[in-house]
Amino acid sequence: MSRALLSRLSRAVSFALLLALSALFLIPFYLLVRNGLATDPEITAPNWTFVPHTLHASNITELFDDPTVPMTQALWNSTLIAVLTTAGTLLLASLAGYGLARIPYPHAPRVFYGIVATLMIPPAVTFVPSFVLVSSLGWISTLQGLIVPTLFSAIAVMLFRQYFLGFPGELEDAAALDGLGYWRTYWYVVVPNSKPIFAAVGALIFIGSWNSFLWPLVIGQDESSWTVQVVLSTFSTSETVDLHELFIAAAISIVPLLAVFVALQRHLVAGVNSAGMADWD
Repeated sequence: MSRALLSRLSRAVSFALLLALSALFLIPFYLLVRNGLATDPEITAPNWTFVPHTLHASNITELFDDPTVPMTQALWNSTLIAVLTTAGTLLLASLAGYGLARIPYPHAPRVFYGIVATLMIPPAVTFVPSFVLVSSLGWISTLQGLIVPTLFSAIAVMLFRQYFLGFPGELEDAAALDGLGYWRTYWYVVVPNSKPIFAAVGALIFIGSWNSFLWPLVIGQDESSWTVQVVLSTFSTSETVDLHELFIAAAISIVPLLAVFVALQRHLVAGVNSAGMADWD
């Protein structure tokens, strides 16, 4: 068998394997849509079929017209919270990471390791004190109560610091010759040339904020401040389980995450890889 034939056969096998793995990966998403466009009896029927006979597109309208479920408001709340949390976290973490990596300070390594050490603190330890503080400030069922306590991310600071350690110093030297200080160098030189790490960390923060459940559940006590994840929990109660609305709402809730991933996928791997290549000392 010739080498060219072996190469084509290898590519064909690799393609078939990737196609099969992709199909397995997509099955849960298909089931979300399939069950979301079916009726409850069709979902729980003993003769359940992988491909339904009919699809009920009216389930989508039913979901948004349901007076007991503020789905539209929840989507808006989740989007606003995720966008503001991502923007705020990127600003704070990148500033902290740049300062720890580039501004001369004898205790910078100790500060950095102190920040990393906070990753070992279980969230349950800080949850109650955070709630008490937010409650004392009168931030229950408010955007600031849902956003401000989540803006600090030790992982984001760590990734930015590692990335900036490997940032080309020639660009910063040129900025210094032009009379730019640390702030303007960060804003006009470093940020525009660090799109991969901003995209990678931003995607992680957005997904984490969108999927957050416990904190929005406790702080968003008013229905007008519910997020998508809180609304999803209302479809399953001790009395009833509205399966078709739960499935279609879950399917709709992942659309923004897919959009973010598709838009930023080419930056994700490059950003994380470059953040891990720098020395930790």
